[in-house]
Amino acid sequence: MTELSIESRLLVLAPTGRDAPLTCELLRKADLDAAPCRDLDALCAEIVRGCAGVLVAEEVLRPSNTLRLLSLLSAQPAWSDLPFIVFMGEGATNPGLTRLVRTLGNVTVLDRPVRPVAMISLARSALRARRRQYEARAVLEARELAVERRDQFLAMLGHEIRNPLAAIRLAVDAVVPGEPAPPRHVAIIGRQSAMLGRIVDDLLDVARVTSGKVQLRCALLDLGSLTTAAVQTAQPSAQLSGLELEEHCEDHLTISGDAVRLEQVVSNILANAIKYTPRGGHVRVAARRDGERAVLTVRDDGTGMSPETVARVFELFAQADGTLDRSQGGLGIGLTVAHMLVELHGGLIEAHSSGVGKGSTITVSLPLALPALVAVETPVFVSESRSNKHRVLLVEDSEDIRELMTLLITSAGHEVIAAPDVETGLRIAIEQAPDVALVDLGLPGIDGYDVARRCRERLGSEPLLIALSGYGQAEDTLKTRAAGFDLHLVKPVDLSRLRALLAHERSALRAAVEAEARRAPADQ
Repeated sequence: MTELSIESRLLVLAPTGRDAPLTCELLRKADLDAAPCRDLDALCAEIVRGCAGVLVAEEVLRPSNTLRLLSLLSAQPAWSDLPFIVFMGEGATNPGLTRLVRTLGNVTVLDRPVRPVAMISLARSALRARRRQYEARAVLEARELAVERRDQFLAMLGHEIRNPLAAIRLAVDAVVPGEPAPPRHVAIIGRQSAMLGRIVDDLLDVARVTSGKVQLRCALLDLGSLTTAAVQTAQPSAQLSGLELEEHCEDHLTISGDAVRLEQVVSNILANAIKYTPRGGHVRVAARRDGERAVLTVRDDGTGMSPETVARVFELFAQADGTLDRSQGGLGIGLTVAHMLVELHGGLIEAHSSGVGKGSTITVSLPLALPALVAVETPVFVSESRSNKHRVLLVEDSEDIRELMTLLITSAGHEVIAAPDVETGLRIAIEQAPDVALVDLGLPGIDGYDVARRCRERLGSEPLLIALSGYGQAEDTLKTRAAGFDLHLVKPVDLSRLRALLAHERSALRAAVEAEARRAPADQ
């Protein structure tokens, strides 16, 4: 008997004559599942197994029996309130029944002689009430499981953050004050900082997609070319892991999509395949046409997945129950992000594995662009030149960030004037007329928004104002633009991106910043 059928039973205990068999027969004729119990021991055992309700004769409820029932039912979970129907002679009194009613509450008394219609009606009501309890149980169990997975995920997140922080701290501690940092230590700090950045980006991507704040910037693009570029980017990681990464993509797989987000999808799937494929293994990537759809397949011969894992591999926190061996790093939510982004593009993503140790396959299917819309698009890039250098004002209250950004921007040949607070920054802006002002929004006292407003009031459209912020959602970008900023950059600032902007000649700098503002996702 299945758990579902056990939990839908009505248990009957009526020890006098044929009361129990006759009651069960009447209930079964009304399409209700009923099971007779020979005595109190059998009733208690069946209640533990599972049931929807209990029909019991009053003579069963002697004080000792009532105490035993109450003791058993006191162990019910919070969602459970087992219905009891008691057959009782008219005008009779029963201390056990009184105690049962007072303690349980979900007890209905049915006078003898019992009318079949009334009994069946009460039994159906009890069954409906029990089903609602089962629904509440399912909700509670789902919430408990979600909380358990969340807690496991948060524990793993703490582990993942502490690992790169520990490596950075050790590398810093190993540097002798006053001496140049060894290249190996610098490389460790750079690599571990990049890992921290990826962790933050993954978390933010999940938050953006689930809250509906991702805005796709769709254009016609070739899935094959995009996939080839993603594979080339992943090749160093595959080689470092001792894997063979192969790629075969058909031409002319034109789709409509956001190139940045779809490249993120391919990269996340590739990273997952590389992560779970042991040294000497293979990862094969293919993009092909299948009817009116473009199909991307990433197949590996790695650790594989159990059927249970396949069923929930795209769920958030799905990998939170992993082992303590986390040498590969990462939060395991890359596939969650990929799943969300594919669905935003009207596509389908599926996972398949023949079992643990038998490799995995991730397949993405996207609709091909309509033939009438397919056209070759040539990207236009703003020309860059390093012939002109710029005067840059940096307003940043963090001494460490201010010092390092000054060093890195100066190394590109620009003049940097640093200010630790708003008043100093405004005075420098008025007196020295910088070409660009980089302003931290989280300044003490008067914040960066007020800096922008006061700059615009006194200086007009000059200088170019670039906001630096740890917040990067759409409303944050809109707020900075409203305050007078020309561009919003999210911390930690991508210095290569900033240097590329500053490499433009003075006459082209404003156009480059405006182009960057249009290109940058509103949900950075």
